Amino acid sequence: MKLDDFDFDLPEGLIATRPARPRTSARLLVAKGDDLRDLHVRDLPDLLGPGDLLVLNDTKVIPARLTGHRTRHTPQGDATAKVEITLLEPQADGTWRALAKPLRKLKPGEVIRFGDTLSAEVAAMSDTDLSLRFDAVGEAFDAALAQVGAMPLPPYIAALRPPDEADRQDYQTVWAEKTGAVAAPTASLHFDDALLQALRDRGVRFTHVTLHVGAGTFLPVKVEDVTTHKMHGEWGEVTPEAAEAINATRANGGRIIPVGTTALRLIESAAAEDGTIAPYQGVTEIFIYPGYRFRVTDALMTNFHLPKSTLLMLVSALMGQDRIGTLYRHAVNSGYRFFSYGDASLLIP
Repeated sequence: MKLDDFDFDLPEGLIATRPARPRTSARLLVAKGDDLRDLHVRDLPDLLGPGDLLVLNDTKVIPARLTGHRTRHTPQGDATAKVEITLLEPQADGTWRALAKPLRKLKPGEVIRFGDTLSAEVAAMSDTDLSLRFDAVGEAFDAALAQVGAMPLPPYIAALRPPDEADRQDYQTVWAEKTGAVAAPTASLHFDDALLQALRDRGVRFTHVTLHVGAGTFLPVKVEDVTTHKMHGEWGEVTPEAAEAINATRANGGRIIPVGTTALRLIESAAAEDGTIAPYQGVTEIFIYPGYRFRVTDALMTNFHLPKSTLLMLVSALMGQDRIGTLYRHAVNSGYRFFSYGDASLLIP
């Protein structure tokens, strides 16, 4: 299974840099068997009904992109230099692992100041990242970060425009609750309160799980034989209540439909061979590619993914490579908007 098997041509003009407004006006490509239908997210209540369970990721994206200054001591006096930081994940010792630009000019013990409300000491360095110890913790840290940080837009959007105030709402789900992600579960960005209520009125049920999406979700696959790729780890939790809801839905013959690949990867990590789910808490590194046997997922709502990405491999595992190839060619030819702020698909094997 070669990396080039998951490549396709995508015109740059189809990369969405802003979301559809309202959220539910985004287009929805519905693929069921050999049938393709061009609809909109607002049509979901007509596609789902009693017995269906949507699994939603309730992680909350932090404003993880920081611009700070370090002080350098020179013979001519002190000088400041700009440093760009992207937080990756908190560590057990209270520090944060982060990316820095420029990285190699920093040294352990140096202090980076992010305005008047937040600063951090460089606690440790590696060839690729560093650890920062901030001068605030808990709620004080969250408040300071909200003041000085920017939303960590994906690289393919950040390359086209900088983050702004609108992204603080646009790049967050309406049910975001548990702080810890540095990337959004983007299929969930299409929902608003009115759509959730319309789905409830149809008898659709919801349960929440948590997967803190990391920056590793954007890392390219660098091996030619995709089966040798090593996935990044992300922390997740399936609560006893969520496990019970999923198991009860399966027992009653209902469909389990994760909204987004993050929710799918988590529930597949927590599922036993027979498809039953137990409460789960820990890091998942599950890599789903063609040949994988899905244990609990019956359908998936997801956005359109990057060429040669692990997420394109995941949807190919669900629908079949040939089918995904046909679906993506249709999406490109029909002008669907791609990636995090783009349109959505509902994939029903």
